[in-house]
Amino acid sequence: MLNIQSKLPGVSTTIFSVMSKLAAEYNAINLSQGFPDYACDPALTELVSKAMKDGFNQYAPMPGNNLLKETIAKKVENLYHIKYNPDTEITVTAGGTQAIFTALAAIINPGDEVIIFEPAYDSYAPTIRLLGGLVKTYELAPPDYGIDWDMVKKLFTSSTRMIILNSPQNPTGGILSEDDMRSLIKLINGTDILILSDEVYEHLIYDGQKHQSVMLFPELRERSFVVASFGKLLHATGWKLGYCLAPELLTKEFRKVHQFNVFSVNSPMQEAIANYLKESKHYTGITQFFQDKRDYFRRLIADTRLELLPCNGSYFQCVSYSNISDEKDTDFSMRLIKDFGVATIPVSAFYQKSTDHKIIRFCFAKENTTLALAAEKLKNV
Repeated sequence: MLNIQSKLPGVSTTIFSVMSKLAAEYNAINLSQGFPDYACDPALTELVSKAMKDGFNQYAPMPGNNLLKETIAKKVENLYHIKYNPDTEITVTAGGTQAIFTALAAIINPGDEVIIFEPAYDSYAPTIRLLGGLVKTYELAPPDYGIDWDMVKKLFTSSTRMIILNSPQNPTGGILSEDDMRSLIKLINGTDILILSDEVYEHLIYDGQKHQSVMLFPELRERSFVVASFGKLLHATGWKLGYCLAPELLTKEFRKVHQFNVFSVNSPMQEAIANYLKESKHYTGITQFFQDKRDYFRRLIADTRLELLPCNGSYFQCVSYSNISDEKDTDFSMRLIKDFGVATIPVSAFYQKSTDHKIIRFCFAKENTTLALAAEKLKNV
């Protein structure tokens, strides 16, 4: 018998994998895991094919395809009027999660404390622990999941090394305001605290509101890793491509880890994306596309007994079922799959303490026919 001491003894298969497997087992409509059920632009896949035929089949440069990094820099400048140096401040990664892992691995030492806001994307806390760091949690509560920055300040100690932001937020669909960012600046002014800003849903922000990226604030930008995802932007989550923006000093540390983690990522897809995104319409038009889906899904859910929570960003819609059942959100979610044929995610899975507010999360990055069929089933709940 082998004696193995797990580095993550409390971690099992993610809730996303569990619910997607159950959805397949019960032939349920899968509104749980965050991926589209429709194809990406055929023009993009044609560009991938062309890149392969043109010989982009060997290792890409470790930091990323040069043309793609230049395209990213232009995109950022167009959107935020901020300049990042493609050579020294932009790194292409194997998706957003790898970028998050790498940024944490580059900075966090045993005993360092990292503040996260829960409900939180499920990779944050395990990665911090894997590196020997300590997770300091601030729990957000429905319906608006707002932040009291005076309470965040109370989490600070001499060991606080980093704060992880996620806006638009998964799973709540909440967004940070300019006031939030100004409050954060006041808190970290005069400290060495770094920011890891998970902005993979940067384009999915609704009702004319502005994405308050850390890039817009010099006091934050100079100490921030910014993570973005091509999977969310291009409806191609299976390609696992993203990037990290950071000042040169932080990028040097990031790349030290990146080169021994994945080294480089998919070469023909990098070339294809670089050429595809030369046309800005391919990233400026996505906001309205998803707002239309959000609005359509919310109209459908309004005809059920589920209570809609605000959704200002991302492609996730949270709802309360507290007027329907007193069940745990995990039990209610299982019953939705088995008895009604719709898969969702219980929001308690995004809290380390499994805090249960009777809230579940749906992904509306689906065909309208899929959303309509799911809503018909949910009317029976």
